[in-house]
Amino acid sequence: MVSEFMLQQTPVSRVLPVYEAWMSSWPTPADLAAVPSGEAVRAWGRLGYPRRALRLHACAVAITTEHGGEVPDTYEELRSLPGVGDYTAAAIASFAFGRAHAVLDTNVRRVLGRAVGGVEFPAPSVTRSERELATALVPEVHPELWAVAVMELGALVCTAANPRCAQCPVQEMCQWRRLGKPPYDGPPRKGQTYAGTDRQCRGRLLAVLRDSEGPVAASRLEAAWSDVSQRERALASLLDDGLVVQEGQRFSLPG
Repeated sequence: MVSEFMLQQTPVSRVLPVYEAWMSSWPTPADLAAVPSGEAVRAWGRLGYPRRALRLHACAVAITTEHGGEVPDTYEELRSLPGVGDYTAAAIASFAFGRAHAVLDTNVRRVLGRAVGGVEFPAPSVTRSERELATALVPEVHPELWAVAVMELGALVCTAANPRCAQCPVQEMCQWRRLGKPPYDGPPRKGQTYAGTDRQCRGRLLAVLRDSEGPVAASRLEAAWSDVSQRERALASLLDDGLVVQEGQRFSLPG
């Protein structure tokens, strides 16, 4: 569960050292549930999207209080946990417990879109027909191996740019290849930017709090980001998300 949360939108190379330190500190859900949520945010470091740390902590609390400290093994129970969506529940049920569920990440969607749908890239959001197709293809025996294999195929061979079709083990049955590799003609695919965004500002403010052992004065946060309106907007969103708490004119991670 920890790795699934961390690997959402973050590459393995960045996740691995944080994951190892995290599991060393809190090897069980009960261990994590016993510390303040702010410690989870602090340990999250610079992985990005820090609300995942709060959700993971909330999951640990729920698992400890409602499931006897054991991660539930069914999709339905996993979906009932705080912050666990369809993908995360399916991935944990499949990889950890061998359940037959369609695990639809970006790589899997691209492979199925090309091999079966004949399109270079899938729709921006998962469609009903896409989910039905993915579910129908999952084998009953060792579904976790299927999920890993398709993910790796997308990550290493059927890549978004410069796919290695000559090395692809399913090239002969690939619809996109048979059709002459028609270019994507759907809605514009948006690239992610970071520099100068509210996300970067939030990260700078959180970094100040992570590196401090106690509450910090507003002036410390002011020094971290010069744009006043953007800083105030980012700080307000951090407060709304529960990632920061305020006492008078001092700020800290949640206790």
